[in-house]
Amino acid sequence: MKKLVSMVMSLLLLAGVLVGCSLENGTTTGDKKEGTKKDGDMKIGLSISTLNNPFFVTLKEGAEKAAKEENVQLIVVDAQNDSAKQINDIEDLIQQGVDLILVNPTDSSAITSAVESANNANIPVITVDRSADGGKVVTHIASDNVTGGKMAGEFLIEKLKDGGNVVELEGIPGSSAARERGEGFHQVIDKASNIKVVAKQAADFDRAKGLSVMENILQSHSDIKAVFAHNDEMALGALEALEARGMKDVIVVGFDATEDAVKAVKDGKMAATVAQKPELIGESAVKTALKVLKGEKVEKFIPVPLELVKGN
Repeated sequence: MKKLVSMVMSLLLLAGVLVGCSLENGTTTGDKKEGTKKDGDMKIGLSISTLNNPFFVTLKEGAEKAAKEENVQLIVVDAQNDSAKQINDIEDLIQQGVDLILVNPTDSSAITSAVESANNANIPVITVDRSADGGKVVTHIASDNVTGGKMAGEFLIEKLKDGGNVVELEGIPGSSAARERGEGFHQVIDKASNIKVVAKQAADFDRAKGLSVMENILQSHSDIKAVFAHNDEMALGALEALEARGMKDVIVVGFDATEDAVKAVKDGKMAATVAQKPELIGESAVKTALKVLKGEKVEKFIPVPLELVKGN
């Protein structure tokens, strides 16, 4: 009996030692709470509307630069201007276990279901350049598109002192950028009694579509003095259509200040472009994401400055 008691006591003592070692090892692996991550372990998803646009390529590069500086893993997916693909891409990012999703929506309304999926998975969402119409978003990082549209309208009023007909090339229907840039433009241009927007049509932020849409418009509206395009790609497409008809005096204003557009302004082919800072938007998106993941408070809207780039 004494031997049995002695064996039991020995086993209990050994168990206590093992538990103690286990607890000690658990407290020395790190001082942070279970579930927290170091910067190097954080994984951020970035869903871009399209990488077939220099503006969004630059935005992506800005985000990648910031991610490298902050030692954060960034997974970039290209929706190719397809809302259904973007929703699937975001579902894939959720399955990959990203800590936060940055999304530049193709369509502000269609993206709602994807944002809600991330919400249900307790993954924070930040919208970039274009907003989402639904779902819970921590913050929105973008230029003030309404203000940019106003800048374009004010510039055209200044240039068209004798008035004239204007064409407006709109972005992707349903995108916040198209709505807001058009809204700002019309807040200004509609007040000018001697200026008339004789045609406005979507060209989906695409250069080739900007060319074809402008060609079609010119068949019924050849007497135009100016074109405002919701982005530079459409403006450059419109410029090509105008040059093919020998209409070099038409004032063309774009939006984004891409490299090609700024060169066109310097060469006197385009009159102006509203300059966003896509690299800064991308950098800000990643740095804001880190603040959110660390539990810091951020503003609901983080604006990025605009400026008008115009020729001499």
